[in-house]
Parts: sequence; structure tokens; C-alpha cells
Amino acid sequence: MLRPFAAYLRVYEPLAALADPPGQRLVEAVSAATLRRAAIGGREQCLWLKSQAARPVRLLPAELADGRAAPSLDTDVLVLDPAEVPTGHPVDGPLVCPLEMRARSAAALSTFLTDDESPAVRSVVLEAGGVTFDRARARTRAALTDLSTSAAHTLTTTWTVPLPWFALIDPNERKLVLGSGPDDPAREASWRTSMSDAVRRATDASELVEAAFGESGPGQVLAQTREWLDSFDPGSVVELDYGGLVQLFADPILDADTTAEEVHDILDALRSGNVEELAELFSELREFWGDLAAREHAN
Repeated sequence: MLRPFAAYLRVYEPLAALADPPGQRLVEAVSAATLRRAAIGGREQCLWLKSQAARPVRLLPAELADGRAAPSLDTDVLVLDPAEVPTGHPVDGPLVCPLEMRARSAAALSTFLTDDESPAVRSVVLEAGGVTFDRARARTRAALTDLSTSAAHTLTTTWTVPLPWFALIDPNERKLVLGSGPDDPAREASWRTSMSDAVRRATDASELVEAAFGESGPGQVLAQTREWLDSFDPGSVVELDYGGLVQLFADPILDADTTAEEVHDILDALRSGNVEELAELFSELREFWGDLAAREHAN
């Protein structure tokens, strides 16, 4: 079964940072560590479908009929073994990334509710859900209290990876598992780095890009990502994961992917003012990711 074509930027925090003390259900879920990285997209899809198939329809996934969070709030967690953290970044105990499906959906719904460009669509959606605008807004606010910090632990994009995300990681720390082919659940392309290194790199890249291109576009993405990182424990680990996108590349193409290196080369070119190299690197990245953009359009 195909995984959703989604990529992820995640933060894994020390267990103690999620709650002090952490609840028994959370501790047991972390100990069991049953949720696998390759299953995340399918799990999110399942929770959403269940919310729509329920009677009455749930406003948000991972939510009970009375509007309270489902028990999965404490049990849907990704666990990162300290052994999976790059060498040189000592970690004490397991690192945890909660799925936070209800809160993440609430954040998206909140943005939709305040979008002045789609009042007609908003009315149709609210009517289909059997809720008023005020009721929906109150429910989204309540759902956001699921978060243990001021931000969700996961950022998601579909069909592509925002190039500014590659500025956070060390290109040499890629984990690549080709498996038996694109459909293999074990297939993975990801990078992990310490929070301190991710923050340092985000800050440096943000200053470079803003000086060259201003605060919009990539500069804005970097500034927002830097602010997002500040929401979490300094002892956390940041992960960039191609997720289901690994299904879209043949083995030789995924193996030869140098996007991370090229993004860092772009930053080096900005430092040195090498405009000719910048143009060449941007052209190569557009060619590589343009194929995915074409597939998204076709779908």
C-alpha cells in the first residue's frame, strides 16, 4: 500500500520535557515504541477517515464524540533510540515525538476559519460538519491545549521538501535505506541533528538569505523555522524525513540525491558572493524537484 506522499520535519524531545512527571500511559507507549516511521502517514490518514466515518462526524481526527482528545493523544508517539542520534550528540534516555494529530489538525482548521478569501467554502464545510463558526473556533482552541509546548512537534509538506529545511542538517549525516525498492516499508531517506546545531545553522542561514533576498520567500521560511525550534527543549533532536516521497524515486536517483549538499553549497556561494555558482545550483535543484511538481499537477 502506498504511503501518503508527505515529508516531515520533526523534533524529538526528552520524555521529561513532555510532562513532569509523564503519565503512565505515555510511559508505556514510549516503552513499547510500536509506532514506526514508515507507518506515520497511514496512521494519520486512518485517524482522519475514522473521524469522517463516525456518526456524528467528528470535527477533528483523534477526537471523541464529546470533543475530548482520544486516548491516542498519549499513545501515538514516535520514539528515537539514542543510538540513532549522530555521533557526538550524547542523549540521556529515549527521545519522543508525539503525533499530535488532533492539535495539528486544529491549527490547520484555525487558519482556514480565519481565511478571508474563502467565506463560501468555509460556510459549506461548517454546515457539513454541523457546527457554527463560533463552536468550531472554540473546539480548535481547546484542541490546541493538547500540545505540551507552544508548537506541534511535526511540520509536514506534500510532494516536495522545502529547500530551507536542508539548511538545518549536516548533509553527511544522511540515513539512506533503499530496501527492496520504492514500495519497501523500510525505505528511508532522513537526517538527524542536535537541536543546538539545528538552531545555529538556521540562524546563520536566515541571516545570509535575508541579507541577499530579503525577509520574504526562503528568508521567511527560515525565520519561522528558527522560531519553531525555540519552542522545544535544548536537548532535543531534529529530524528531516523524506517520508513517503521515497516511493517516487528509483533507487539510482534517490541514492544520487545531493539536494542537501547543494543547499549548503548555495549558502557557501552567498557567503562568497559567487553569483554564477548560485544560478547553476538553483537550476540543478529546480530540475531535480521539478519532476515531483509535475507529478503533483498530474494528480
